[in-house]
Amino acid sequence: MMDTRLSLALEAGHVSLPPEGDIVVLGAAGQNLEGLPQERLLIVCDDVVAASAYEAQGYALATELPDVAAGVVVFVPRGRLEGRVLFARAAKMTGGTFIVDGVKTDGVDSHFKELRKRGTCSAAYSKAHGKIFSCDLKQDAAQDWLEAGVGGQNTDGFFTVPGVFSAEKVDEGSRLLEAVLPEKLGKEVADLGAGWGYLSRAILTRETVETLHMVESSHAALECARVNTPDSRVQFHWADATRWQPRASLDSVVMNPPFHTGRKGVPELGQAFIASAAAALKGVGHLYMVANRHLPYEESLRARFGFVEELEGGNSRFKILHAAKPSRKR
Repeated sequence: MMDTRLSLALEAGHVSLPPEGDIVVLGAAGQNLEGLPQERLLIVCDDVVAASAYEAQGYALATELPDVAAGVVVFVPRGRLEGRVLFARAAKMTGGTFIVDGVKTDGVDSHFKELRKRGTCSAAYSKAHGKIFSCDLKQDAAQDWLEAGVGGQNTDGFFTVPGVFSAEKVDEGSRLLEAVLPEKLGKEVADLGAGWGYLSRAILTRETVETLHMVESSHAALECARVNTPDSRVQFHWADATRWQPRASLDSVVMNPPFHTGRKGVPELGQAFIASAAAALKGVGHLYMVANRHLPYEESLRARFGFVEELEGGNSRFKILHAAKPSRKR
């Protein structure tokens, strides 16, 4: 057994679980769940990669919240409002009491202060650059957080919810890529890492498109995309874009790939997107992507495509890349 902040806090009695009943875990994104009774756990997981890993370990998974739970453990996410929404949902499920576990870089200290203003919290147990504590938060004290979790239109008129990438407005890179997409993208197209659907909506304005595959690892973002792209040509895939492959080869792939896991920059993630795109495309297929200018993607593109160019329309922060003639290397 590997000791974790949670397992140590439970063993020492700093926090405690109800003696019976289901325990829901919110915000889990790869955390070690040692110390929690696996047979009683239901992990409500947004990220398909984390969900698949937990499922492989034998945990019960869900994408929707149950109405009630005996206990809830909330792992603090990066987004402040996203975390507060999770606290409010946890309190609603249990009638008020839940456990919070988070690291300092994700704002657990500020959450602790805010929760103490609105409810009653135990003393915080500090370990490994983080804190864990229990909280009793009545529903009327967190109604505004519950309402925020419903989501709404952002400044560009798209439906989003707290926690999805670029929830407040269209990110600059996607906007630049959308502006230079060609009118003809072919019949079969994919948007890898589609998010809440900005690029996909632009793709769907092309009359040649017969099928658009929206591939996204965030369940919440994909649900937003269903609202933003109500088109019968769309097929929605809650999937890891670095592993997803279509049943038939594609004419075009469009993507604004992520390059972070948490706060850590991982250029290899974008490179894996490139490999997936190359494998999905027809021999005469095309890839259109945007990336931060400092990221070393050209070498990966040249290793997998016979033609690579930078398109006009980028700026000092972003470059727009076009590649064709995939080589099928894996």
